[in-house]
Amino acid sequence: MPSAVIANLQKLIGTPRDSALLRFSLGSEYLKSGDAHNAQLQLREAVSRDPAYSAAWKLLGKALTETGQPQAALDAYRQGIAVAENKGDKQAAREMTVFARHIEKKLQTSQSL
Repeated sequence: MPSAVIANLQKLIGTPRDSALLRFSLGSEYLKSGDAHNAQLQLREAVSRDPAYSAAWKLLGKALTETGQPQAALDAYRQGIAVAENKGDKQAAREMTVFARHIEKKLQTSQSL
């Protein structure tokens, strides 16, 4: 059963308040509740509505990592890094770079086995 916060946010889908921010918030709440699958669906919608939303790219990468999609997560982080750098959001770019490097190392290790 979804939390009250998730239920309230879901009510706003399809209304004039449906936006990248709403989808980001919903994705974030899904992640907090341990539902990475629904989180990544909402976060994909957030970045499709606002491709320059660096925080949404970062959470999308996390959700994809948690759903066992390392290559998709890496792609999301790379896009997020480019967005963050273009916006001058250095902290977000640094964080996503660290996450991307961890995934790259894991992918390299699994390929060499």
